[in-house]
Amino acid sequence: MEAQFIDKFIAGLLNEIKHKRLDLPTLPEVAIKIGETVDDPDSSSAQLAKIISIDAALSGRLLQAANSPLFRGKDQIDNIKSAITRLGSRQVKTLINSIVVEQVFQSKGSKTINAILKQQWLHSIEVAAISYVFAQRFTRLKPDNAMLAGLIHGIGALPVLAYADQFPELENDKEQLSYITSRLHTQIGKLVLEGWNFPPELIAVASEHENYSRVSDPCPDYIDIVMIANLHTYIGKTHPSNETDWTEIPAFKALGLTPEESLSALEEARSDVQDVIDMLKV
Repeated sequence: MEAQFIDKFIAGLLNEIKHKRLDLPTLPEVAIKIGETVDDPDSSSAQLAKIISIDAALSGRLLQAANSPLFRGKDQIDNIKSAITRLGSRQVKTLINSIVVEQVFQSKGSKTINAILKQQWLHSIEVAAISYVFAQRFTRLKPDNAMLAGLIHGIGALPVLAYADQFPELENDKEQLSYITSRLHTQIGKLVLEGWNFPPELIAVASEHENYSRVSDPCPDYIDIVMIANLHTYIGKTHPSNETDWTEIPAFKALGLTPEESLSALEEARSDVQDVIDMLKV
């Protein structure tokens, strides 16, 4: 496909953004209500359970998560209120947002676009799992927030692919679709998460996770975690990120790891990473 077409496509998409005509994904109402309830100091776990129970799909997924190896206690949980007690309301909010993100990744576009979205979701799960484990082992950051950060780091791909569905020329051109998405997803991801009123530290993950020269100060943050997790998922694959010299990336130093140590740590943590992946894939 000609470079001229790609440039025209990108210019058109950026123009849609500039004039606020781009159809960005919205956060479902149930997720908004759950977030507001958790953030309300006067709310109760019973109120939170009532809201979650309205949505059968969310309820089922939350129960599965509460009983997963990642959170499982002595007894099997069979009701939402008990799940909230086991997980804590903040963890519940993060898990609900994680489940909602998966729903947002569903598409009714072309076969090629659906395939890319599925691939992007599976990639996001892997990044989320590594982020969870690395945050738990090497930082004081909240592992559940690191997991959510990993899931949403590529959220900007959705509007790009939705816009691309208007162009028959791209329908079966997976290579060009992937290239365009790679070019634009960080910029648009920031817009999506701002629209969802996500906290600034998570919005920054979407826009900065490929800024390999970035230095966090004075402590590691979620961008560092997701950046390193993302890099690990591309090992052995053809991707522009593999052209970067890991020894020159400040994020590793922020976590107190050399690239070699991070590889060893990931290998040691494979079982824990798989537990997170299994929970998110349920």
